[in-house]
Amino acid sequence: MPQLLEPVQLNQLRLRNRAVLAPMTRVSAEPEGQSNELMRDYYQAFAEGGFGMLITEGTYTDTAYSQGYLNQPGLATEVQRDSWVPIVSAVHQAGAAIIAQLMHGGAQTQGNIHHARHVAPSAVQPGGRQLSFYGGDGPYATPAEMTEAEIHEAIAGFVQAAKHARDAGFDGVELHGANGYLLHEFMTAEFNQRTDRWGGDYKARLALPLDIIRAVREAVGAGFVVGMRLSQSMVTDSQLKWDGGVEAARYRFATLASAGLDYIHVTEGDISAPAFEEGESLAAIAKGAVEIPIIGNGAIGTGEQAQQLLDAGVLDFLAIGKAALANHDWPLRVQEKAPLSTFDYEMFSPMATITNELAWRGTHGRSAVRR
Repeated sequence: MPQLLEPVQLNQLRLRNRAVLAPMTRVSAEPEGQSNELMRDYYQAFAEGGFGMLITEGTYTDTAYSQGYLNQPGLATEVQRDSWVPIVSAVHQAGAAIIAQLMHGGAQTQGNIHHARHVAPSAVQPGGRQLSFYGGDGPYATPAEMTEAEIHEAIAGFVQAAKHARDAGFDGVELHGANGYLLHEFMTAEFNQRTDRWGGDYKARLALPLDIIRAVREAVGAGFVVGMRLSQSMVTDSQLKWDGGVEAARYRFATLASAGLDYIHVTEGDISAPAFEEGESLAAIAKGAVEIPIIGNGAIGTGEQAQQLLDAGVLDFLAIGKAALANHDWPLRVQEKAPLSTFDYEMFSPMATITNELAWRGTHGRSAVRR
């Protein structure tokens, strides 16, 4: 059985363990999308805390429509690329790998300094309201349906951002196809009502993600990690389910994997919950459909939970989110069987700050293990 804290290989990366920092929106970049020292300290803390690999918050990929939030970092420009170099260097010096998550906000865009207009597969207004937590206000606007030229602009943005990530020293990129952002929207019947080659049934709606995977893989080469994050639920619809059930889900996973991915990152509210009304979890369906590693995220809090999922053969890597915010040294605490601090929603402040001492100290004042 794979062990949580034993070294493991991912493509050409040798990771010290299977504990991964989950991507979490921090809205802490400079107004023009450059990363900064606050973000460096934030990511360095998790690397020093023992995580084998970190996945960054979603970074926007072009200066047209991709930015989803104000103060979101980007990898669209050379200036943004260069601003990540100190972060990547600090993480590497602390012994961890770092993956840049590439994201296009799509219909859920609520802050873009580059363009007032925003775009999506079809002119479908997202439900719910913008996230005030991340600076939004009121209902989402109805996006414009993307033109053919805008679709190709989005593809080119992912490719350029991936090149920028490679040149900044990142170990790989993760294409954000989850949580209701653009790539997820193209895969869903609810948001993609197109009748051209970018729309259709669940197979046809994979066209854009597949083109982006192939284009990115060709641009960065075989040795650079390329993964993809997938979910059923969206920011604006936590109950959304993929159409087509289990068989369609298997097809999605297998088809996307075969286009050139090194891993699939499945995220759900509870990674162990049945994907549909009953039966296997989405992660288990993915694991049975592909030969590449599966990273799982959702309600994994303890080392025991993580190891049980590995023992069950459902996952290959565990992405830790809320528990990592409460314990930046989560892998070290698990290794030393030290108490874990309890997550408090005050820790979920979007800013990339480690000033909250609960991140480094136990709830009873115990100094956290830090190396």
